[in-house]
Amino acid sequence: MRIYSALVALATLAAAAAPATAATTSAVTSVNVVKPVSMSKIQDMDFGTLTFAGFTGTRSIVLSRLGGVTCATDIVCGGATRQARFNVQGTNKLVVLLTYTSGSLSNGSDTIPFTADGQSSVTLTNTGAPGNNFDVSGTITVSSTTVGGVYAGTMTVTGEYQ
Repeated sequence: MRIYSALVALATLAAAAAPATAATTSAVTSVNVVKPVSMSKIQDMDFGTLTFAGFTGTRSIVLSRLGGVTCATDIVCGGATRQARFNVQGTNKLVVLLTYTSGSLSNGSDTIPFTADGQSSVTLTNTGAPGNNFDVSGTITVSSTTVGGVYAGTMTVTGEYQ
């Protein structure tokens, strides 16, 4: 009987020391990796050649995003014109907001006011290369006293995710 009592006591002790039933569950873990925005210039902007036919005041010359130029009737626009073109790359389906600098073009001592104009955003259609191209247009304002010469300046385009 002692052996039986010892076995019952041992079984009772083992049952009391058994761990409780554990509960398990799981969670999905994810991450969205976003490539940084990068941009590169494909082509520079060129308003071509302007020949003044005698006027007073100021005139605006507009270069479209398609590369065509619109001149006042008393200015002759000629030569090869082209809009600026850029490429933006990043993460597919994200929207890149675009901002442009305006300022002036200079021949070293004289300036012509310049305003850049382009779309406000690009929705990326792929990740990385080839990216999306976009064109930038602009307007310059000349006066009857604008000194002849080659004028140049730098336009900056900034892109950041929305």
